[in-house]
Amino acid sequence: MGCRVGVSEGPELLQYSFPPPHPFTSERAKAFWEELGSRNPPRTKLQPQKAEKELLRLFHTDEHIRFVELASHLGYGNLDDGDTPAYKGVFEAAQWVVGSTLSGVEAVLGGSLDHAFNPVGGLHHSTRDRSAGFCVFNDIGVSIELLRSKGLRRVLYVDIDVHHGDGVYYPYESDPDLYIFDIHQDGRYLYPGTGFESESGRGVAEGTKVNVPLLPGSGDAELASQLPRLEDLARACRPDFIIFQSGADGLAGDPIAGLNYSPAAHRQVATLLHDLSHELCGGRMVGLGGGGYLPKNCADAWCEVVSTMSS
Repeated sequence: MGCRVGVSEGPELLQYSFPPPHPFTSERAKAFWEELGSRNPPRTKLQPQKAEKELLRLFHTDEHIRFVELASHLGYGNLDDGDTPAYKGVFEAAQWVVGSTLSGVEAVLGGSLDHAFNPVGGLHHSTRDRSAGFCVFNDIGVSIELLRSKGLRRVLYVDIDVHHGDGVYYPYESDPDLYIFDIHQDGRYLYPGTGFESESGRGVAEGTKVNVPLLPGSGDAELASQLPRLEDLARACRPDFIIFQSGADGLAGDPIAGLNYSPAAHRQVATLLHDLSHELCGGRMVGLGGGGYLPKNCADAWCEVVSTMSS
């Protein structure tokens, strides 16, 4: 018998779409939902939910929340140095993304689902006090703080997006209860220029973080060679919950990056994490879409994740 998987789907999530020619648009989620419908793995449709300000405050500063709200009202300018433009309604659009991730986390915690997936979630560059890299608010950070508020301390965060998840790594660099495995294109060749092998946590958290920078052109074999390290970290963590950021921008052909994965890479990582979640934490695992700027790649990679979780 398969697992009960919920997938966030609804027009509210399409609001998180930057104006052309920006690469982060609603076409990514649309392509995924269409492909998921054709493959039709067992799943429950999760209606998008909106995170109110008190939930955003679990991770973000009041100043940052007010800044985004004002920029959203004005509808022009940038939320960072230029990668993340403001547009009318961007505040509410980001609330839908965060709230949908949180509703998946809550459903898994409450036992109504085994796993959940939000294709527009995984906004891993936003920090506590600023937007960055197409990420207005950080639904991962908010989720970690929500889990902590409910008494779950040990979280395993796995990130295979082509970009280093700096907005998760640095706020928790000294936190010994957040274990991070982040494999990405080497920061010497790609934004945000961080995530080097030597970055493994600070102080009491030393060794709870693993950063794996890959050279441009690396593909499935290089990723697969690192999976024993991921398994070792997961077993050392013995997590209460697993968050999987399954960015599709590492697939061959992505317009803004240089790795060479196939969708089989996502299936392989998802299979390992799915098995580990059932062994170590009662199946409590949430997947997030993250990056990916070729809609077909997003559709193929994320369908592999959802199909694996539903098995």
